[in-house]
Amino acid sequence: MDRERRSPSRRRLLQGAAAAAVPSALLPVTRAAAQARAVDYPLAESVPASSSNYTAASRPSTYPIDYVIIHVTQETYADTLAIFKNPAKQVSAHYVVRSRDGHIAQCVRERNVAWHAGNWSYNTRSIGIEHEGWVDKPEYFTNAMYEQSAALTAAICSKYSLPKDREHIIGHHEVPGSDHTDPGPYWDWSRYLRLVNFA
Repeated sequence: MDRERRSPSRRRLLQGAAAAAVPSALLPVTRAAAQARAVDYPLAESVPASSSNYTAASRPSTYPIDYVIIHVTQETYADTLAIFKNPAKQVSAHYVVRSRDGHIAQCVRERNVAWHAGNWSYNTRSIGIEHEGWVDKPEYFTNAMYEQSAALTAAICSKYSLPKDREHIIGHHEVPGSDHTDPGPYWDWSRYLRLVNFA
């Protein structure tokens, strides 16, 4: 190969310099930026559930959002995401929070109705947040999980003008007709509400 082919032409260098000088707002949207916009909470990663596991909607115009419902997965983080992706499972939540570092995945957009509460009326009027772990293993409820989840809940409450209290931030076990016990006896509600209110 000759030397001219290996080195870029003066024209290519000038084109590259011109592109570098263009403000990023004028450049086409990149794939990473497009994916970043596929979430409602900026710190979440988009990990979409199967469209067979939630109901498309345009909330809050179709249904008001009145609650944040706190869940515990009874599964690992990875297994929970796999369940939500499986169209045969008929279950989903808007968000999943990982135990070890509080990383948040958004599985269903907030405008849509996730199937998490076991009560259609509550599904339509809530945002569901799953937390990796088991109700009888408090070691899964790490500082990072509490802090990141509380910041998420605070953002949801602010967005939909919900009071940051126990009447609007409830456990899955408090949903009428629910046979679930999560988040369970080891979930520290006082600490969680304090973090939500200071976020």
